[in-house]
Amino acid sequence: MDFKQLRYFVAVYEEGHVGRAAERLSISQPALSQQVRQLEQNLDVSLFERSSKRLLPTLAAHTLYNHALPLIDGMQQAVEALRNFKGQAMRTLAIGVLQTVHTSLVPQMLERVRKAQPHLVVQIYELTGLEIERRLLNGSLDIGISYLPPRQPGLHGVLLYEDELKVVIPEDHPLREFKKVSLKQAAELPMLLLGEEFQVRQIWQGQLSNLGRRPQVQAELNTMIGILDSLPHTKLATVLPGRSQDEHNSKALLWKPLSEPRVALKVGLVCRDVQRQQATVALLRTLLEDVMNAPQAPA
Repeated sequence: MDFKQLRYFVAVYEEGHVGRAAERLSISQPALSQQVRQLEQNLDVSLFERSSKRLLPTLAAHTLYNHALPLIDGMQQAVEALRNFKGQAMRTLAIGVLQTVHTSLVPQMLERVRKAQPHLVVQIYELTGLEIERRLLNGSLDIGISYLPPRQPGLHGVLLYEDELKVVIPEDHPLREFKKVSLKQAAELPMLLLGEEFQVRQIWQGQLSNLGRRPQVQAELNTMIGILDSLPHTKLATVLPGRSQDEHNSKALLWKPLSEPRVALKVGLVCRDVQRQQATVALLRTLLEDVMNAPQAPA
């Protein structure tokens, strides 16, 4: 058994599918399957029950996974520590960001990172919550800015700020005089929503499912700005994080708090190894809190 086989096993375990794990590792499916079978032979245990749709981990696989993660992380830390002796310390920081988080965070954070760490190249990727978590797990992202708690095992979150879902309607909408909109009222509204791959949409659908309802979807767009630009020309509503109103405050749109119940959102930094990334997480948290506490420029 070697570290390469352990990494391959972890990828298959986390993906539950050889094809997705092979794509994540950038190797062929037959090569990955062969490595997993060889690992099973070396350990003399069965790690997966194979079906036509997915691989189901055995009890032995659960045990190996829990031992494999700290071994792989420890090796990665050792490699990064040794790079310092060759002047090859990490000079890039890859961050995945949801497009629905507070939109002023990223540009203002970049300027503060540049001043605090001028040698560091920051790479920003606008992604869905699921893709952020997948890339954190496969190592192609260092940090995510996403909703908490993380959904994938092995990821950890540090709270930045709290938000809430609000109903957004055109200024001539029938609910324009309402100060708040109840969840039951909102469930009846024809809506223009982000696609189902977006976490805000998933949170909204989860709230409605508690009422035994589904959203009344009339149209979908894959950008928040596209929705806000389109909404004034329709009779539709949408749901978006309330802090987005600060950056997209148009007289043609009304933002109504949800009630009965209020739908709270927690936004934070997400990473795989809090201890190893402690310095980076602390730096970003300090800089982002500075951004959020800074006085807003007049519109």
